[in-house]
Amino acid sequence: MENYVVSGKKSVLKSYRHTLYASYLGYITQAIVNNFVPLLFTTFIASYGISLEKITLLVTINFGIQLVVDLLSPRFVDRIGYKTSIIIAHVFAALGLAGLGIFPDLLPDPYVGMLVAIFFYAIGGGLIEVLISPIVEACPFDQKSAAMSLLHSFYCWGHVGVILISTLFFALAGVHNWRILSFIWALVPLLNAVYFCLVPVRSLNEGGDSMSVKELLSGKLFWIFALLMVCAGASEQAMSQWASAFAESGLKVSKTVGDLAGPCMFAVFMGISRAFYAKFSEKINLIVFMTGSGALCVVSYLLASLSPVPVLALVGCGLCGLSVGIMWPGTFSLAAEKCPKGGTAMFAYFALAGDLGCSSGPTLVGMISDAFDGRLTAGLLAAIIFPLLLLAGLRLCKKMTDK
Repeated sequence: MENYVVSGKKSVLKSYRHTLYASYLGYITQAIVNNFVPLLFTTFIASYGISLEKITLLVTINFGIQLVVDLLSPRFVDRIGYKTSIIIAHVFAALGLAGLGIFPDLLPDPYVGMLVAIFFYAIGGGLIEVLISPIVEACPFDQKSAAMSLLHSFYCWGHVGVILISTLFFALAGVHNWRILSFIWALVPLLNAVYFCLVPVRSLNEGGDSMSVKELLSGKLFWIFALLMVCAGASEQAMSQWASAFAESGLKVSKTVGDLAGPCMFAVFMGISRAFYAKFSEKINLIVFMTGSGALCVVSYLLASLSPVPVLALVGCGLCGLSVGIMWPGTFSLAAEKCPKGGTAMFAYFALAGDLGCSSGPTLVGMISDAFDGRLTAGLLAAIIFPLLLLAGLRLCKKMTDK
């Protein structure tokens, strides 16, 4: 990758390589925001006497705030600038993660303290999701799709890191010292906020020729890409969110082993997929690669839901991570190529569509499983609708772009 530099005195670090490195850390921050607190759910229930229903609501609130941020961000991000916005995002994430170790014990009601902390880091996480991809897309690099895929792989490595480091910390220091780990994780966004202060950041619409929101929403391609984002998020999270329970119930192992065999393995394979495309993107047609991945995703859901052998079903879980890896960053790259004037609003609305998929996928699995007496395999079989819809969307996309 070329070592592009920026002229002028606004940035201490002139090379856009540093912008890319800061963006990698941004997605690691996003992984911390989304995956650290769920590791503490049983601890919160035991320590504070909070009901399972209220604990579940924490995930919904985090997700809901990020959706609102996705929706509202186009109104202010372009006004105050990418650089200021991404620094604010990291500060909010750091405040939330540090506050998680303070507010529950500081306020009379520990649950309210958790909600305050989540409010801060959910705003930060939502802004990071909206901003990081367009920041990288605006960098003067060749092979944008490769850069985008490698960027999104760092969310996977961050996810793996959160699980492994947190598990190791709890084993060595005890889970009762989780507040210390929360402060440690808060250092990542805090230091990255400083890093972003020093690097050059360009906006997608610096030329002033971005499409209006009305023009963007009136295009057929926009809605096809939105469908792809919904299906990408749903195909990924329908398996990922239930991977630990799937591993525990199928292999009859402890939660620690289930976390490592389920979501950790899923994230590793997803990261490998994204890194693979980043390495060989010049030799691979993106739509063809995404279509093949969609077909493999269908196979993985069939294997996970219908295999009578638990180990083979777990292999299906890993194959799903491998297959969904390219879907989210690939859709971003296709949209940036086919709708080059989409601007910040396009990335924000696609993040919104992806987050809707991330919510609807696990919800569908849970509802169907509950209707079939808790059989998780029934819910996973129903979720096959998402990769099938993605394949249909890719076919439509190819037809329209070929014209």
